[in-house]
Amino acid sequence: MQILFYFVIVVHILVCFFLIGVVLIQQGRSADLAGAFGGQGSQTAFGPRAAANVLTRLTTWSAVIFMCTSILLVVLYERSTGTRSVLDGTKSAPISAPAKPGK
Repeated sequence: MQILFYFVIVVHILVCFFLIGVVLIQQGRSADLAGAFGGQGSQTAFGPRAAANVLTRLTTWSAVIFMCTSILLVVLYERSTGTRSVLDGTKSAPISAPAKPGK
């Protein structure tokens, strides 16, 4: 179980760095020089949109893998340490009777 936990941590860290890199490589909409002057020069048939589609797909899949590894890390950690709560060890307040209606 520990080997799986450490393997998921390594995959999670690699996906984190990959996701950061893919997001930083992408250009925003109209981020080129023509977009600065309101032109639509980047809207060509085989222009930067094809690269943007690949980068968008890579970003989507790496984000999905990041979320799945995050949830898997929580589940594996909880199974290895046992079920605990942040409220364990705290004293509960005494339960009082409801107030009597009065006039």
